[in-house]
This record gives sequence, C-alpha cells and structure tokens, in this order.
Amino acid sequence: MRKAHNSKLKTHNSKIPKAITHNSKLNIHNSKLPNLDILSQDIMFLPGVGPQRKEIFNRELNVRTWADLLEYYPYKYVDRSRIYAIHELTSDMPFVQIRGKILSFEEFEMSARKKRVVAHFTDGRGVVDLVWFSGAQYVYKTYKVNEDYIVFGRPTVYGGRFQFSHPEIDRASDLKLSEMGMQPYYTTTELMKKRGLTSRSLEKVVKAMLQKITTPLAETLPDFITRRLHLMSRDAAMRCVHYPKNAIEMKQARERLKFEELFYVQLNILRYASDHRRKYRGYIFNRVGADFNRFYSDNLKFELTGAQKRVMHEIRNDMCSGRQMNRLLQGDVGSGKTLVALMTMLIALGNGFQACIMAPTEILAEQHLDTIQAFLKGMDIRVELLTGVVKGKRRREVLEGLLSGDVKILVGTHAILEDTVRFQRLGVAVIDEQHRFGVAQRARLWAKSENPPHILVMTATPIPRTLAMTIYGDLDVSVIDELPPGRKPVQTIHRYDNQMTTLYNGIRQQIRLGRQVYVVYPLITESEKSDLKNLEEGYAALCDIFPEFHISKVHGKMKSAEKDAEMQKFVSGETQILVATTVIEVGVNVPNASVMVILDAQRFGLSQLHQLRGRVGRGAEQSYCILVTTYKLSDITRKRIDIMCDTNDGFRIAEADLKLRGPGDLEGTQQSGIAFDLKIADIARDGQLVALARQEAQKIIDADPTCTSNEYAMLWRRLRQLRDTNINWAAIS
Repeated sequence: MRKAHNSKLKTHNSKIPKAITHNSKLNIHNSKLPNLDILSQDIMFLPGVGPQRKEIFNRELNVRTWADLLEYYPYKYVDRSRIYAIHELTSDMPFVQIRGKILSFEEFEMSARKKRVVAHFTDGRGVVDLVWFSGAQYVYKTYKVNEDYIVFGRPTVYGGRFQFSHPEIDRASDLKLSEMGMQPYYTTTELMKKRGLTSRSLEKVVKAMLQKITTPLAETLPDFITRRLHLMSRDAAMRCVHYPKNAIEMKQARERLKFEELFYVQLNILRYASDHRRKYRGYIFNRVGADFNRFYSDNLKFELTGAQKRVMHEIRNDMCSGRQMNRLLQGDVGSGKTLVALMTMLIALGNGFQACIMAPTEILAEQHLDTIQAFLKGMDIRVELLTGVVKGKRRREVLEGLLSGDVKILVGTHAILEDTVRFQRLGVAVIDEQHRFGVAQRARLWAKSENPPHILVMTATPIPRTLAMTIYGDLDVSVIDELPPGRKPVQTIHRYDNQMTTLYNGIRQQIRLGRQVYVVYPLITESEKSDLKNLEEGYAALCDIFPEFHISKVHGKMKSAEKDAEMQKFVSGETQILVATTVIEVGVNVPNASVMVILDAQRFGLSQLHQLRGRVGRGAEQSYCILVTTYKLSDITRKRIDIMCDTNDGFRIAEADLKLRGPGDLEGTQQSGIAFDLKIADIARDGQLVALARQEAQKIIDADPTCTSNEYAMLWRRLRQLRDTNINWAAIS
C-alpha cells in the first residue's frame, strides 16, 4: 500500500526552477568557510534595536539572536522595482510608487480637534493628493515643498483626483533606485507598532544585520541534493528571501527554504520510524486461525468491499513480517473500519494472543462492544468492557480474566492504560480516533506486553495526504475508500434561518415515516458575546413546536450517567428528536436516524460538519443533512457550505479544509498538541514540496539506516541542532 500510495506523489525536478546562486550586491560568496559564531549574537547590538527594543523582540516574536531574526521571514512582498508616472495610475492598482515634489499643503477641519492635511504632489505631468488624517505636526516637520521624494502607497480616487492616504515617503536621494526590488513585509504586533517597531523598522534591522554578515552562511543541505533539485545555496536564499530583486528570485529563495524545513521534518520522522523498526521486533502471526475462519464462513453475512479486502491483505503482511505493525487505517464514516479491526484481533486470537480496542469515550466503547458481540454471536470468545463505570466485583472479574487469558478481547477507554490492567499475552491493540489520544498514551500500551503489540490506529476523520505524511509519518497508511453496497449518499441541503417553518414541516414528515432526527446547536447556554442560538432555548422551542413527539437532549456538561440515559432513549427509539451539541460527533450509531439539522452551520469547520453528517445515512433509507445559516456569510464560509453540499467524499473535504483553515486548526490536530513550528513552509499549500521532501529523506534513510555514515554526517549534525530548538518534534508522529 505504501508503494502504491507514494507513487501518486511523484514530483518532477523540472518543476523546481533553476535558481540564482550569486548576487554580488548582497555579499553572496561561494566560499565554504562561514563564520558560525556570528548568528548566535544578541540582536540588542544591531542598529535600531538596543536593550528596550530587544525585550520587545524577545517577548513578542521570540527573537533573541541573529539566527532567530534571519528566520523571521516576510509574509508578503510588494514590487518596488518600478516608478509609475501619475498619468499611468488606475483605481484598481495595488501598492505603487511615484516620484516628484510637493507643490503645497492644505488643511481641512474634520472636527474641533481633528484636521486633515493634504499635500498636492506632482511629477511634472500630473498632480495627486497625499492625505493624512492625523499626525499633522509630524507631516509639516518631516516633508518640505520642492524636495525630491518617492511616494509609495495604494492609489484611490476622491473628488475626481487620485490620492494616497498615509503613504510611505522617502527622499529620492536616500533610495538607490537601481537596487529597489520587492519590499518585504513582516508581521508585527500591536505593542510593537505602538513602540515604533513597524514592518519598515524590522526591514531596516534585517538589512543592517545582513550587511554585517560578510562571510557566507553555512550550508545545511548537501551538494548532491541542491544540485539535483536546482536549489539556491542557503546563503543566497537567506539574503534573497529578505531582499529579492524580483518575483522569480523571491520564489526561488522561498522554495529552497521551504524544502529544507520540510526535508528535516520528514528526515526526523523517517529516522524515528526506521530506528523503531530495527529496535522492536513484532510477534509473528503465521496463522489466520480457527476463530477467524469460523467468523468469516459462518458469521459474516455479506461480502467484504474491495477496499476492506485490500486493507486486510496489508495488515496480514505486517503481522507476518516479524516487525511490529504500526498502521493507520483511514476510512470514512460507515466504511467498515470496525469490521477490519475485529478480523485483525481474531488473527491475534488464532495465534494464541489477546487483543484490545481503545476508544475515546464510554459511549463509543459501549458501541464497539455491542458491534463486536453481535458479530461474534454464537462463538465461544469472551469479550469484556473496561471503562470508568465498570467497578467493584465486575472490574475484578475482568482484570482476573485478562491475567488468566480467559478474556480474549477487551473493549475500553483510557482505563485500559491503568497499571492494574495486565494481559496474559497482548498481541494486537486497536486505537480508535487516534487524534483523541496522545503519543505517550499510545506508547503506554507497549508496556502491556513482553514485546510491543501490533498497533492498528483508526480514524474516521479523513486526513489529507500531506498532513498524514507529517502527523502520522511514522505509520504505514491504509485507506478504506469505498462504502458498503446499498448505502445511499446523504443529501446535503443549505437553508437560511428564515426558512425554518418549511424545515419543521419536513422534519414532521420524516418522523411520521418512522425516522428519527438530530438537531445540533453550537452552544449549550446563551453567551453574552454571541448571538448564536443555544441548546437550552432551542430544546424548549422544539418541545413547543413538536408537542406530539418525544425529545431528548445531550451535551458535554451533563453527568455521564444522565447523558447515557438520554442517548439510550434515542437509540431505542423512545425519543424521536435528539437535541445535542457536538458530543454526538463521534460514537453514535442509530441507523433509523435519517435527518441531521445543524444550526448556525457557519460556525463549524468542514471536518466537524462532515463528522456530524456521518451520524445519518447508516440505514437503507435516504438521509438528509440540513445546514442552516444566516444570510451574512463570508466568502470562506460560503465555500465551506458549498463544498459540503457538493460532495460526500471525506478526503476531498479534508483537503479543502486544510487549504481553508491550515493544519493547526484542523479537527484533531490541536487536541493532540501538534505544534509544527514551521517558519516558512505551509503544509496546506506546499503539498508538492512535502512529497518531494519525503522522497529525498527516504533516500537518505535507505542509504544510511543507522545514521552513522560520514557521507551524511552534515545531515545528522543539522538534525541534532534542530532537535535542540523549540520545535515540538515529539508531537509530530
């Protein structure tokens, strides 16, 4: 699977442009004797910094040394390589610059204390206005009539004449026009701006620093990589990323630095995975076993999908290989992941071992127990539940059964990780919804067995390819990319909140057909800062609107027993409408529920909307997901709603979510504490470079799996340096 999966990621070197490697005006040299100590210097001694500004740099940007400042990259650039004539200006232009002189000043009263200052500016062929709404004293003190200036800003039209509001103005004699190119813009905080540290100030500090670095910066990638991929030297890239002459040079510099950043992330992940595979041998499960065969021939009432068969083949190969399986199983809601997990556990049983499956919530654990017991009906396999509510004599019986080997499959929550839980021979551990568990929790399962058990990690949250390569880079990936036959795609409809009467009629019609309905709210109680509908008011309103139906409510602040009781009423069909928050996002399986209404859908992320939609469409009947929003929607929100209505493909949705929101906001990544700390690369937008970086890193690991070869010493040295920085490497895997 890995080979087939990665083959789709091929990136041609021709797409990496041949880079500029020399620029004498920026002191770029090819000498290989860099001054290594200069970058560790304190920024306090740079012109324009000093002790007070140093503290601001430290606190606001975490910039302390020259090296930190060097890697504080611009977030955008504006082309200043051209001077426009006034008669060339148009109202749709972005930032431009013009050259000329101030003819005169005028003042206009705005209020008792406020004046608008206007300078009439000419280039000899036309006139524009330069406008300031504050800072009149500064303007008069700084700018003089008949001086030669270069004005930089965005032209707009007011009163039939072009004007520049609060423009940047430099004396023409202070700017070397032959060297003006792309002006960098740096992110600054409000406090920095108040203290006079604007983007322009940062630019001047960076420029002063680069002028002081007169020897070339140390290379961090070997020649055989930079030559083959036509990448700039690190020295050239660092200088050009801050002061590119043109858009092509800027692109090449950023591409080099992005590749380097992603390459070392991938090299670290693959080094860890390689090291793990060499150190930890896995149990060899040669047999499928009688339990598996009986289940497959007698209990399985339907044909596996092609995707399920393919994934089982990959898992079987892992378990026979002699190395510990570490596999991520991705599959959309309802694709049959639990069945694959059960068959994997049955293989362990057939080889004389036990198995466990760990879920993030008690509801989901109980659901897994019911599903597994139903699948194994009539088979002599003891399956037990272990959660926080299993106590006293029952708990002791379960623990004794595990130790004696009588309990073959244990279903549970975090309770499985407790030291008192000991197995006789644990061979397979399945972790459901991996993003709810930390890396350390996953590792604690290993201590439950003499050798680390085979690990199967499952997720119903589709993970984009580039993100999976980084978050779960140490895991082999399997994908169940088809649904069982007979499932009808959920029809997703967008409605505005003034169409609720029609919506209520539709709900009533579905319930009279014998179906059930979810209604999801984003909040539990009314918030002073929000105009969102809230669950408590909504529940009361729905009780008035549907007096003929029974309605339950579930939210995260309810006690566990109370929540489970309400859920059980809905599962059994006692209540027809379940009013809930996103607690139902994972672990609720009610095939009879055919309608999912999500109120204030504009407040939910794409992945969350997709997970909620997955609660319906589990039966044979046509199901519906209604996204209710206000009329006032941003462009990004409207795109989210349109994507949900256009497709049920979780992977397409995840890719779109990654592009719209970025990796740090995706459902699951924040909970597990993942901190990419990428300074210039973007997992969402640099997918091609992620794939290329992984290919190159894999070549290094294949050539030097023990990380000891002198040929790659530069890479291992650099990786150690990076691991000593504040990058949260441990969380990336």
